[in-house]
Amino acid sequence: MAEEYYNEVKRRLKNKGKVSAAWLHMASNVSAEILANAGFDALVIDVEHSPVDYQTILSMCQAIKGTGALPFARAPWNDLIALKRISDCGVMGISVPYVNTAEEAREAVKRVKYPPLGVRGIAGSPRACGYGMNRGHYLQRANDENLVMIAIETPEGIKNLPEIMKIEDLDGIFIGPMDLSTSMGMMGQFDREVFKAAIRQIEDIVLPSDKFLATVANDADAAQKLYDKGYNFVIMMSDAVDLSKMAAKTVETFKKNNPEVCR
Repeated sequence: MAEEYYNEVKRRLKNKGKVSAAWLHMASNVSAEILANAGFDALVIDVEHSPVDYQTILSMCQAIKGTGALPFARAPWNDLIALKRISDCGVMGISVPYVNTAEEAREAVKRVKYPPLGVRGIAGSPRACGYGMNRGHYLQRANDENLVMIAIETPEGIKNLPEIMKIEDLDGIFIGPMDLSTSMGMMGQFDREVFKAAIRQIEDIVLPSDKFLATVANDADAAQKLYDKGYNFVIMMSDAVDLSKMAAKTVETFKKNNPEVCR
């Protein structure tokens, strides 16, 4: 029996709702399953800055299945083959990094969509199609259900954002603050007024539009401030980063309570 292919997260974002998300940086189906069971709406497999390969993407999607969370991925680049193979693993949303022009954004969308909307190659055998058992339903629904967002991470991207926003099948805009600040010559200096002005420029364009706005936050409290401003999709934790923070804090507490073991 064909499994219903339906992207609840995309529906919520189309209505400018709020979506909770977390990074999967550890290339681990175990951490994927843990965060999925925690109740996040979407989990973003980071294929850009982690050792994840396609087999790992597939196993992480399997771990997430049935939990209520949906598997997303950040692609390594705006590359036809990468976007096709990530999609075939069964993710339901893709973020394409470092997009600077409307043409680059248009190509990103085309590479995730089947013809006639795009150029994604068609096969009924991948996991996304149920290994052949769900291909008819998936192939009919994928263009509508799969989500595409692009990352604005340079001043050039901001300059071209009004044209990028005209692309009908582009669902959302992701702000990458670290790359954006670095491309502006102020790596990680998020309190600089010129950086804040750049963020406001993006917000002023995207928030009133029919596209959702996404970014990252250090925790749920920081994420809430962004939701209150009108952001829709906030990645508020990472399996790797938050584990490392907790580990360091735990060891620090142990050493504080047991100074005799410290050298």
